[in-house]
Amino acid sequence: QVQLVESGGGLVQAGGSLRVSCAASGRTFSLDAMGWFRQAPGKEREFVASIRLSGSNTNYAEFVEGRFTISRVNAKNTIYLQMNGLKPEDTAVYYCAARRVDAYDYDYWGQGTQVTVSS
Repeated sequence: QVQLVESGGGLVQAGGSLRVSCAASGRTFSLDAMGWFRQAPGKEREFVASIRLSGSNTNYAEFVEGRFTISRVNAKNTIYLQMNGLKPEDTAVYYCAARRVDAYDYDYWGQGTQVTVSS
């Protein structure tokens, strides 16, 4: 099993920045990739960004538009999402997720951290 704990959410004004973190514990050696998803009230959960845990491959949703950067520190089993130029529509609960090497989809999820962007 893998446990994921997010931190760093909060309230920020439009145009501001925020960084959220996700620390993984447990069988982290079984992981291939980690990522961030978000869910706004009344909307479905959507993909934000992902990063492979070896190499430098990253992927971003189109709406990120170069504003967000995903990174990792393997020694800490931690990934980060640096969010700049935040917009009110970025308001959501941000979830960390992890995918095992032999899995097709993400099968470990954190509890989520609230990000609120005021206009």
